[in-house]
Amino acid sequence: MGNLIAKIVSTGAYLPEKILSNKDLESMVDTSDEWITTRTGIKTRHIAESTQSTSDLGVLAAKKALERSGLKKEEIQAIIVATITPDMLFPSTACFIQKKLGLMHIPCMDISAACTGYIYALILASQLIKSSAFKNILVIAAEKMSAITDWQDRSTCVRFGDGAGAAVVSSQRGDMEIGEFFIGADARFTDILNIPAGGSFCPATEDTVKKRLHYIKMTGQEVFKNAVRYMYESAEKVLKKSGLRVEEIDCLLPHQANIRIISAVAKRLNIKEENIYLNVQKCGNMSAASSSVGLDSILSEKKDVKNILMVAFGAGLTYGALILKRINREK
Repeated sequence: MGNLIAKIVSTGAYLPEKILSNKDLESMVDTSDEWITTRTGIKTRHIAESTQSTSDLGVLAAKKALERSGLKKEEIQAIIVATITPDMLFPSTACFIQKKLGLMHIPCMDISAACTGYIYALILASQLIKSSAFKNILVIAAEKMSAITDWQDRSTCVRFGDGAGAAVVSSQRGDMEIGEFFIGADARFTDILNIPAGGSFCPATEDTVKKRLHYIKMTGQEVFKNAVRYMYESAEKVLKKSGLRVEEIDCLLPHQANIRIISAVAKRLNIKEENIYLNVQKCGNMSAASSSVGLDSILSEKKDVKNILMVAFGAGLTYGALILKRINREK
């Protein structure tokens, strides 16, 4: 049991068809393509239909991952979903996805770690696999950020998009090992990125709706400063644990919040520009889904990649890093 390895068998992703450009936003709020591009690097973002829920997005990504896995439906033994835009406060979005996929009578749970959620979810799945509790787990990160975005707030509405990614994690097959990790949180910063109302602390009232307290609120400079710090420190710690040198990282997969944050972290790590994965310009910040969509792109397009360094930060303030390593098939 102690020698079990958790591996990624397959991945899948889904991006809504509707695309919202910076030019479109110019007609919605007082902003410009130049302002958005300079400060965020974002040019477009995908927006789900009003009839689509987070679970709908997750299901479409999961179906691709399941089809590519070669596993039978009944071989999936658990579902873990990372999201901060659940269909409802309860039941979990994982339960809605279970129903839509027909994967009945297996455990389902949601993880709320904001943009670090996919890393948290992959780590949890890997530890459950290594403990021999499960053999195959479906891990999904899905977000409908447009549902919690204040489209009257020009400082935040330009940043977010919708999407979903999924992975099948297994002890039985796959050649991408979920390796060393580091995760943490600094709750001193719960106030710099949050949705103030809608929970038990501040239930919904007519007043909270009028004050638009059910949308994302962000203190930009504080988020930027702490994002760079914690992403860099997380990456450094996980590299040390893994014994890998920066030169051995084929691909850095950072959370896609802001091109300036990514550039600052990459510069401190001394990662070459050609080894940095970016989709922020096309997708914006999709919270937990950013990493899952990115990982699907990397594994689909870069067949020769050996070592991937995932790193992220999110509201909470949560942070973490994870090493994915290609297993030598000749061994």
